[in-house]
Amino acid sequence: MSTSTPPPEHPPAPNKRPAFELPGRLLKPTGYDPDMPRPATIIAGTALVLLRVVAGVVVLGSLAIGWEGIIADPDIVLDGFDPSPEGTHAALWFLLAAGGTVLLMDLLLAILVYRGHNWARVVVMVIAVGSISTSFFAWWVQGQEITLDSTFVSLSLDILVLLALSSRSAAAYARRNEHRWEPVQAGVS
Repeated sequence: MSTSTPPPEHPPAPNKRPAFELPGRLLKPTGYDPDMPRPATIIAGTALVLLRVVAGVVVLGSLAIGWEGIIADPDIVLDGFDPSPEGTHAALWFLLAAGGTVLLMDLLLAILVYRGHNWARVVVMVIAVGSISTSFFAWWVQGQEITLDSTFVSLSLDILVLLALSSRSAAAYARRNEHRWEPVQAGVS
């Protein structure tokens, strides 16, 4: 009669999280630590937002350079603008001003995320989710192709921004200055 011995248990790998975690552990608030070093996820998320700003500048620059060709297309109609050369230039300046304003707000949000403001991190993530959803619905409803020269770069940057800034370390860093008062348990002195 042979007795079998169970195989030896391997200790878990250090610093490795399990694939599934209980919701209570995930929702546990982070501790108050104003001296927490800036994690790589905040740096990466900020760099990706800055890349998104650079990509927007490139798009606005190419729009300005190719404006005459765009206006010459018979399928393009500028509703609300005079079709004269002055009107088309006004439309270009309007587009550049609107795009520049959005890019300046994105740049400001990147700086605030880098400095550790949680509300800015959440706003950037909401914008990324909106952009990803817009690309998905354009593909689903209108059959718009996701190509390298149209939506692929912005879509991939938004996904990477969302992944970086939704990480635990980014959330802990952004919330490091929040005081959380622990409730007093009855019977504990």
